[in-house]
Parts: sequence; structure tokens; C-alpha cells
Amino acid sequence: MNNGPLAITTTGMVTGVGFDAQNSCAAIRATLDNFQETRFKDHAGNWLLGCQVPLKEGTCGSEKLVAMLTMAISECMASAKVSLSSTPLLICLPEIHRPGIPANQGNQIYFKTEQQLGCRFHTDSLVIKHGRAGGLIALEKARQLIYEHQHQQVIVAGVDSLLNARTLRHFEQQHQLLTSRNSDGFVPGEAAAALLVEKPVNNSRLVCLGIGFGQETATFDSEEPLQANGLKDAVSMALNQAQLSMTEIDFRIADMSGGQYWFKESALLLSKLLRVHKEGFPLWLPADCTGEVGAATAPLAISYLVNAFENDFSNGPRVLQHCSNDDGYRAAAVFQFGGTE
Repeated sequence: MNNGPLAITTTGMVTGVGFDAQNSCAAIRATLDNFQETRFKDHAGNWLLGCQVPLKEGTCGSEKLVAMLTMAISECMASAKVSLSSTPLLICLPEIHRPGIPANQGNQIYFKTEQQLGCRFHTDSLVIKHGRAGGLIALEKARQLIYEHQHQQVIVAGVDSLLNARTLRHFEQQHQLLTSRNSDGFVPGEAAAALLVEKPVNNSRLVCLGIGFGQETATFDSEEPLQANGLKDAVSMALNQAQLSMTEIDFRIADMSGGQYWFKESALLLSKLLRVHKEGFPLWLPADCTGEVGAATAPLAISYLVNAFENDFSNGPRVLQHCSNDDGYRAAAVFQFGGTE
């Protein structure tokens, strides 16, 4: 496996708080959200809160996902003048077993996005259906395409919406959704984000130094005691590739959107890997503003990091990102601003 660094060159984003990366990032930085009553009700008959992307009325389902994805990719491509026919596109989508996901969603999104963008995607383009962790899985695949298959650039994009009746019913039954009867849950959202990645050069800004993966046996709905071993494995792998320790990381950005389980996991991670006292270790949570956005989570967070570093409001040059899936899959990445030196 090639462990070469990756530069994040340009980004694009569509969220419930902005139609592009600049406006979305400004809203997240200002801790603004767009949480409003949706057309869905919980089991008690009360309206559910959500963070919707306000596209043209009547746009929903796969049509809305394609519209958001097209906007994010187009923004990402605009400043870099990238040709999708010669640049592989990795599209991150929800897990296939999540209730409310059509069996043929991958094909629908892929070919309809091709139509919207008016081109045929490169033959090395892929659909990756791994939910929140999918963006980092795609980043690892992009590294393979760049270092082993000699592609100059790869686009990593993710799109998702949890504003679906069957999906919401499932998460309410799992006690993961914020409802009138459950305060320990997430607000459902929808978003798309895209990243252009390539080998670092002298003027590279945000660079991914390491990527890691793990598997947690004590999943959200299991009866096993949570020890955060899966997340520890993922973070340790990413840190080892970056040749850094947790002490050298300045802050963190994660996918937590509500629920004590996920915050406990993050706390246990620090108890296992942070060997010395660290005075302040900020944790950034974009979902506080965007809601839970599933497969768009990792690309969205990385896009926000690019904006944070370029506008000089980060908590330091080195950041750890981690994502956790309901099925126990864990992913992590280490980034540094200002290159690899």
C-alpha cells in the first residue's frame, strides 16, 4: 500500500446553510444552522427538525442528490479547470443496507450526474457506498490512483440526505434521532461536497499525511462495552503514516452529530493515545450546523478545513479527522497545513 501524501487543491460544497463552499464555511464558522421543522413527524406526532438544502420546490429523492452533487463538483472543477473525462471521480454514497436507500441508487446517481454535467466520466471512476467513513475510504483509493496508476488528479465527492421517511423511521426506532421524546440524537440533514486531490508540490496548502481504518466490535446497538479499539486502530494507523504522535496534533474534526455513544468513543480515544496532558484540544463538529449528512460528512469536513486554514482561523497546522459508521467501521486521517515539511 502506498502511503504518499495528498494535497487538497480545490473544493466545492452545498449544504443547508450555503449553496457553495465559501458561504457554507462562513455559516459553520459563525455557528449558524438552518434547523427547521420538516414535513416529517416523529412517533408522537410532532414535526421533526431537519437541515434542508432549499432547492427548487418539488426537487427530491435521487433528483435532489444529483442536483447537489452536480453543484459541488462544478464548483470544485471551476477554479481548477479539470476535465472529468480525464480525471477519475469517486462518488461517496450511503451504505446499501441503510433503510430508505434504493437498491440501484449508485447507478442512478452516477449516470444522472454524467447527464447533468454533460460528459462521460473517466473509466476509473467509482461509486463508494460506505456512509460517513466513505470519504476517507475514497481518499485512500485516490492515493492509489495517483501513486500507483499515475493519475495526476482525482475528484472525491460525497452526497447524502437523511430526509427520507424510511430512513428517519429507522433512526427513530434506533433512538438515534432527535425527537420530542429523545434529546440524545441527531438532526437529519443533507449535503454534497467535492475535493480535488493530487500529489503535493512546493506551494501545496492542505496535505493529507496519513489515513487509517479499523473495526469496532462494540457497535451502537450491541451489548458489548465500548472500548474504542476500532477508532484507536484507525487513528494509530493514520498517525504512524504521518510519523506523528497524538500530542503533536493541534485540534480534531469529527463526524459526531448527536448521541452519547459517539462522544464517549472520542473521549476513550484520547485516554488511549494521548500520553501527556494537553492544555486544550479543540474538537470541531460541522454537524452542529449542517445536521447529520451521512456520506457527505468527510468531504464536507475536509472542505471546511481548507477554508479554515486559508482564512487563518484554525487552531494550529495539524489536525486529526475521524469518522465512525453505525456498523463499526472506523476511519481517520491526519492533515497538515503548509505542506509536508
